[in-house]
Amino acid sequence: MQRRPTWIFKMAKEEKEEIVKKTEETEEIEEKEKGAEAAEISEEMKKAYIDYAMSVIVSRALPAAEDGLKPVQRRILYTMNELGLKSSGQTRKCARIVGDTLGKYHPHGDMAVYDALVRMAQDFS
Repeated sequence: MQRRPTWIFKMAKEEKEEIVKKTEETEEIEEKEKGAEAAEISEEMKKAYIDYAMSVIVSRALPAAEDGLKPVQRRILYTMNELGLKSSGQTRKCARIVGDTLGKYHPHGDMAVYDALVRMAQDFS
């Protein structure tokens, strides 16, 4: 096993220099690195949560404009088409459809697939 020269470690220590500033409320540790900047954690968490929530709403929860289906519904119908299931054919167990959908196209929990499948089978009221 080769040993690294000591100058590499010295250079790495110089690049990453920690400065401790004491303020009245907190003690902030800033890392002086390329591209790093200090940020308030509560503000960053709010921003990240809102960004994630909006992406979930837009990409999963709202039906698409072109066909009116949510992504999980589209995946279920595609799986049923691959299995050759038609309305005039024989019945199949829900577990087969859900298992294939989960295994091939929907890497989330099975409850979302079961729920969507049941809601798609119900009559509108």
